[in-house]
Amino acid sequence: MKKILFVGLLLVAIFTAYIFISKKKEIFPSLESDKRFEYQVVQVKKLLESNSKYNKRVAFFIDMKIPSGKNRFFVYDLKENKIIDKGLVAHGSGSETQVKGQLKFSNVPNSLSTSLGKYYVGNHYNGKFGKAYKLYGLDESNSNAFKRDIVFHYYYDVTYKEKDGYICNSYGCPMVNKKYFQRVAKIIDSSESDIVMNIYY
Repeated sequence: MKKILFVGLLLVAIFTAYIFISKKKEIFPSLESDKRFEYQVVQVKKLLESNSKYNKRVAFFIDMKIPSGKNRFFVYDLKENKIIDKGLVAHGSGSETQVKGQLKFSNVPNSLSTSLGKYYVGNHYNGKFGKAYKLYGLDESNSNAFKRDIVFHYYYDVTYKEKDGYICNSYGCPMVNKKYFQRVAKIIDSSESDIVMNIYY
């Protein structure tokens, strides 16, 4: 009887662990991505603790290790410690390496590359892609963001739903689908302080 009870409890534990891991995979394609994400959240929280200028409730995270055809732009609630929205985002054409699954990054003007690092989202303006938000680099790796005209904007060719393979490239900007952009824009516009965006690899 004890053996049957033990086996029963073991099966319940295994099933519970399976459900937990499956739920995580709905957000991240691997537990390795999950760990890297948690590390990036800690780094952003450290920045927010030392600077009252930034929004302490919400932040944006972009994981460039995830293929562009999968959700890799995450809106994160820093108080509840949970992802509240996610979507597709393009990377710069200059970040392509011709090696599947590998990207390169640059802070150099005219490189057309994505720059890694933490940014803060500035004021919006209306440009050739419609409404867009200026981005200001906070790290040495993205210090030229404003000079390079790196902005957060939407583009009609970025798909809304996940797909196999890859989506279009940008000129270095984090570029999203218009429908997703509109949701993120509401968060930005309603914020009384600047929101941090962290692009990592």
